[in-house]
Amino acid sequence: MAASLEEILSSHRTGRPVVMGVLNVTPDSFSDGGTFFDPASAVAQAARMVAEGADIIDIGSESTRPGSDRVGPQEQIRRIEPVLPEVSRLGVLVSIDTTRAEVAAFALAAGARIINDVSAGRDDPGIFELAARHDAALALMHMLGQPKSMQADPRYDDVVREVCDFLAARLAAAEAAGVRPDRCIVDPGIGFGKRLEHNLALLAHVAALRQLGPPVLVGPSRKRFIGELTGEQLPANRLGGSIAACLAAYRAGATIFRVHEVAPVVQAFAITRAIDQALGARSGAPAEQ
Repeated sequence: MAASLEEILSSHRTGRPVVMGVLNVTPDSFSDGGTFFDPASAVAQAARMVAEGADIIDIGSESTRPGSDRVGPQEQIRRIEPVLPEVSRLGVLVSIDTTRAEVAAFALAAGARIINDVSAGRDDPGIFELAARHDAALALMHMLGQPKSMQADPRYDDVVREVCDFLAARLAAAEAAGVRPDRCIVDPGIGFGKRLEHNLALLAHVAALRQLGPPVLVGPSRKRFIGELTGEQLPANRLGGSIAACLAAYRAGATIFRVHEVAPVVQAFAITRAIDQALGARSGAPAEQ
């Protein structure tokens, strides 16, 4: 059964893995651009992911791949208008992947319950007030720069500390605008202004992000760093690496996973949790993450 919003927002305390299925209603996303640009195809894909066990469908109508150009709010709304209301009727939580309050407002009115903002409120601070007014969940992500240039030459002195400091500041800004702390989610932004070593450090040190308080969301699915490690050039062929990254992040404390292939990830978590439970039964104590 799909998780409720409260179960998702408490997943860092219960250890329940939450699977967020990616639905790109765009012509130019990095791994499936155009595949689900047609509304009927998008709704069918959402239904497929729900049947496979997705807890959330994350709908985005603006590509944030490296080098991408921005898409205005009205065009974003035009793209999601025939899709999001239909997906919200599937009985699963819907997240809107946008940095614009105007788009988020449309999505919330059409049934979305989560705002997934890759700019963490920097593109449009009005998104904080909107989330507070609707008591929506709000995912805040770290990104170095903007999608157009974020991978040009990303540099950090200490990527884990700097990402944690950034997210702590954005959480404080959201709370100051009225967003309840227990409605927030943090995301280190795997692949958003990061080199291979930065992505690996963040996945390995999710525990540091957990210290911020909210549940941690990670989105390693099909990302370039997997290709750099494996030599696999086609994003669609990086499933094994995507699952490995999700499981490693889960072991480190992340509980929300944004993925393109839902069924294999759901299966991987089912086996992982069964082994954890067997370990707990063997030791005479409940297994803890």
